[in-house]
Amino acid sequence: MQGLIGKKIGMTRLLDKETGEAVPVTIVQTGTNVVHQIKTVDNDGYSAAQLGFGHSSEKKAGKPRMGHFKKHNSAATLIFREFSMDDGDAELQPGQSIGVETFENVKFVDVTGTSKGRGFAGTVKRHNFQRGRETHGNTNHRERGSLGAGTYPARVFPGVKMAGQYGNAKTTIKGIQLVGLDKENGLLYIKGAIPGATKGVVIVRKNRSKK
Repeated sequence: MQGLIGKKIGMTRLLDKETGEAVPVTIVQTGTNVVHQIKTVDNDGYSAAQLGFGHSSEKKAGKPRMGHFKKHNSAATLIFREFSMDDGDAELQPGQSIGVETFENVKFVDVTGTSKGRGFAGTVKRHNFQRGRETHGNTNHRERGSLGAGTYPARVFPGVKMAGQYGNAKTTIKGIQLVGLDKENGLLYIKGAIPGATKGVVIVRKNRSKK
């Protein structure tokens, strides 16, 4: 399996056995992901596995999803995503569970999550714009400045960096080191920080570029 769904627990540090250095890590709890559906080239046009995470009651899942879960004889979950399969996943069946053992011998991963929402922010905070001079006569301290010519083109070009919503967006960090895993508790230890707030849902995938 190319990835798992998990929950960001928080940060701690691990000691490197060789150097004795303290390595800051983020803990991601994946537990066991439930296989809901196996998609094949013959039936669906592509090959993938639909995984679920987080126990859900029938009331919260709703009738359409419960029908889907019962059809494939799998447990109800709150969240589900599709992942590409490895060569050794041909025998996977709906209803089975997958744990952190899928990341054995993996050194680098990609982590996708929803970044912390910081509300409406100006350009200094949002885009790292430089402040104006704090000298006599200057009144432009944290304003954005000119948006372009007025007479022509008489409009603002799309994509101009301006004040607006900061954060609360899908964010992916690629190629970060997977320091270790805990099979018994279903935990991944990822070096450094990852997107999202504590208890936020994250998607962890195997990195394909770094070895």
